[in-house]
Amino acid sequence: MTSHTSRRMPRAARSAASVIVGAVVAGSALAAGLAGCSSPPSPTPTPTPTEAAWVSDYVAPEPQVLSPLRGTSVAPGSVVGPALSAKVDNHDGARPQIGLGRADIVFEELVEGGITRYVAIWQSDVPELLGPVRSIRPMDPDIITPFGGIVAYSGGQEQFVEMMMATPVVNAVFDYDDTDIFYRVDGYESPHDVVVKAIELVARNADLAPPAQQFAYAATPAAASAVVDGTGVSAINTRFSDERWPSWSWDAAGQLYLRSQEGSPDQDSDGVQLAATNVVVMRVGIDWSYGEVPKTVMLGSGEAWVSSGGKTIHGTWAKDAATSPIRLVDDSGVVIRLAEGNTWVELVPSDQGSVELVP
Repeated sequence: MTSHTSRRMPRAARSAASVIVGAVVAGSALAAGLAGCSSPPSPTPTPTPTEAAWVSDYVAPEPQVLSPLRGTSVAPGSVVGPALSAKVDNHDGARPQIGLGRADIVFEELVEGGITRYVAIWQSDVPELLGPVRSIRPMDPDIITPFGGIVAYSGGQEQFVEMMMATPVVNAVFDYDDTDIFYRVDGYESPHDVVVKAIELVARNADLAPPAQQFAYAATPAAASAVVDGTGVSAINTRFSDERWPSWSWDAAGQLYLRSQEGSPDQDSDGVQLAATNVVVMRVGIDWSYGEVPKTVMLGSGEAWVSSGGKTIHGTWAKDAATSPIRLVDDSGVVIRLAEGNTWVELVPSDQGSVELVP
């Protein structure tokens, strides 16, 4: 029988091994515990931007306001001085008129004998002299009152002068008062020779407020209502009577309407053909209660055509009080916006006048 002999590790050696194994286990547990309790790494600090990194070279544009009678953008505070309205003659003997080409807005109206006269208004570009000026008519207070400021004319029937003087507008009247502001100029025959010192008249009334805006204006010429929604028109032919048939032709090169009277170019005293950025044609009634003097009916409403940029839009005009400006709306009831620039308003009689738009 074979015998087997067992060998056992000495007691001292077994004790040493136990100590080593225990230390390893304990060390592993401690390491695991420390790993579980460690804090996350601190975030990398964001660099503080330098002052130069926040500096901008952008310069805000200067705020703008609208010139009230032309719709052009101008600097705040630059709209100063009152409107100056004047009753300007359109008799053959009064042509060429002085300073008419610099007016902001011009109204053409029927007077006795089938001829026309103008109510012209200056504010943005007042000439040294203007005229020839003639007498006031019964519709003029309704046209002029919304502009405020000053009106210059050469008299008229007492009842018409009293109507004009009853408005809040300052009246400068030849042969009534302020006669040193008026004088007769060479080259024209009386009574078509009275002119007014326009700059001096405005300076004497510099404390008067600028006029209120009369029409709505588009932000750009391309945004004018006629340009956006109108139809192309090359000429606008109007007839007030057998004596007066002014017309306007579109000049694409100059982007203006050029004026003619009775088939001939209509020129100012500077030799330049009268022109307009906007032409407004209004059909109006005539009140004959003043005998042979026709009164254009300005309070009410009627048909209108507004032309800008070579196009024309149809609509309606309305004016509900002498102090109110004229309101223009298209056939959808939307306010018509003019292009920035000067405007002529043709007050064509509904009963005897006519309007022709040439494509």
